[in-house]
Amino acid sequence: MQEIFIKYTFIIITTAISLILLINFIFSLNSLESRQFDSFYTKTDQMIHTLENNREELRLLRGGLDEDYLTRAKAAAYVLDNLEEVSMDVSQMQYLADLLNVDEIHIIDENGIIVAGSVLKYVNIDMHDHPQTNAFIALLESDNPDAYLIQDTQPNAAEGKIMQYIGVRRKGKKGVIQVGLTPTRQLAAQSRNTYEYIFSKFPTDKGEELFVVDTQAGTVLGHSGGMNQDFSAECYQLDQLMECSGGAYKQGEDKERMYVVSRQYDDVLLCAALPRDILLQKLWGSMLATLFCLLFIEAAVILLLNYLVNRKVIDGIHRINENLTMITNGNLDIQVAVGGNHEFEELSSGINTMVKSIISLSDRISAIIEISGVPLAAFEYEEGVKQLFVTSGLSELLDLSEQQSAQLYQDSDQFNQYIRTIKETPVEGETDIYQLNDSKYIRIHMSESEGGCLGVISDVTDDMLQKKRMQYENTHDPLTGLYKFDHFKHLAAKKLHTMPPDSVCAMVMLDLDDFKSINDTYGHDAGDLYLQDFAAVMQKMPPERCLLARRSGDEFCIMQYGCTDEYEVIEQLDIFYEMLRRHKVAVSSAHSMVISVSGGFALADTPDNDIEDLLGNADEALYKAKHTAKGNYVGYRQAPYAD
Repeated sequence: MQEIFIKYTFIIITTAISLILLINFIFSLNSLESRQFDSFYTKTDQMIHTLENNREELRLLRGGLDEDYLTRAKAAAYVLDNLEEVSMDVSQMQYLADLLNVDEIHIIDENGIIVAGSVLKYVNIDMHDHPQTNAFIALLESDNPDAYLIQDTQPNAAEGKIMQYIGVRRKGKKGVIQVGLTPTRQLAAQSRNTYEYIFSKFPTDKGEELFVVDTQAGTVLGHSGGMNQDFSAECYQLDQLMECSGGAYKQGEDKERMYVVSRQYDDVLLCAALPRDILLQKLWGSMLATLFCLLFIEAAVILLLNYLVNRKVIDGIHRINENLTMITNGNLDIQVAVGGNHEFEELSSGINTMVKSIISLSDRISAIIEISGVPLAAFEYEEGVKQLFVTSGLSELLDLSEQQSAQLYQDSDQFNQYIRTIKETPVEGETDIYQLNDSKYIRIHMSESEGGCLGVISDVTDDMLQKKRMQYENTHDPLTGLYKFDHFKHLAAKKLHTMPPDSVCAMVMLDLDDFKSINDTYGHDAGDLYLQDFAAVMQKMPPERCLLARRSGDEFCIMQYGCTDEYEVIEQLDIFYEMLRRHKVAVSSAHSMVISVSGGFALADTPDNDIEDLLGNADEALYKAKHTAKGNYVGYRQAPYAD
């Protein structure tokens, strides 16, 4: 009987394995392309997200820089309109350009001729002679006295240098004041908006290709492997790629079949391709692993059943019930061993197989999670069953010691209370994300029912830290650690519009004196140290009463809020200037110097004050300080204050 049982068991299990393998092969073959399509689609989603983020960053940068450059052009026009003698001296014009932190300043007369400027070789250039310069003729012909022109970055007419020019109408006479700057920050931002840069941020699998095709011209605009390839293969042809939105096979460069997925975005196709042979390797590997597992299970089952069929029924239904009760109560170490008749042997085998499946459930899930490489763990419990089922890695995710894990895993109620305690304090602004300690964040998803709970915990520390780092980089100056000017204006506007009654706010504009000479004399490293030391002194101001920012180059901003009156503002500024006098910067190994800065401030006493007006008033006071009280500060439309 034993031989017959083994024979038929072997036949049945072998047949079942063959059917499972066949079904698995059919379904795996059909789903493999779908999974690969999903993988490609996820990558293109990430590429589109990166492209849109980079484009938005470039747009915001351009908007902020245009506003800043226009302010500098207006400042240059104001000086030249009121100080005619400056335009007669090239050195004075160059000094003004350095003061405004621009590369060029030109004076264009009513005939469109450059009659003076900081760059002597550009004098006498006729603006009518080149499309780049001819654009500024419209300002001369405009009836609007406040007309201005901000050109896009482009090569200039004289030398072909990449420049950005801004022109404003002169006051009181016909003419244009033009300033020019090298758009270093724009060019850097533009370089991050190329397909080569985007592809470099997305690692590809073996044999995988990412490329972009122009839907108008049908040309390849970018490739993850570089542009030095032959793109004549079928899988690169526009008409062929249009058929691949749902995934399709096309011929590659070496007659190789490629699985290609395309996706329309604006005027381009984002495409991904993978050789068919590499795609099928994943299938064969999966099938082989499944075969080995099933053969192992077959051998184990046959051995187990062979052992059980030779046992006699020595216990009865009572023992089986006792064992089942113990298993139900969470004791999975029980082995039911009832022999004596065929029915009890089958029942014992079934019970033991069930227990084995329950015991190995968390191990199987843990193995799958480990293979995936995702920092993930799961847990499950049911009411009435004290045993808690968890995957490996849960203790590490929750930062539990071995003793704590053993204690919590033995009591599902205690574990449930522990998880709910964590969930009481989620991270602000996030969903299902919680902070365990200063350096670790986790996400907890729970599905609860009347009979129990299923939960998944994942480590999101890297994502959260990256998010915080990106938020900091987007809002803070990398050299000084102060706020960037755009973010500063946003915060300052909020403070201004929410200021309490019977209080005042002060906008303080600061400009380091003779900063260019420090760079020229001691080098840019010393200049950076000079800026960092100045920022460090600024950060000694009361953080609960001040907003600090680097505007540009050697220009800084302070917003004082919550002050009772103007005298408190002046008192705080006096304290700040006193700290500067006591602080020395080592610009070289043999020389140190006291930081000299000119400042101008303007007051706002109601929430109705406009932030741009406040900034403009402070700028006007700063300009007055630079010319009448250098090294000190001046209030808007007020005489200089004493130290």
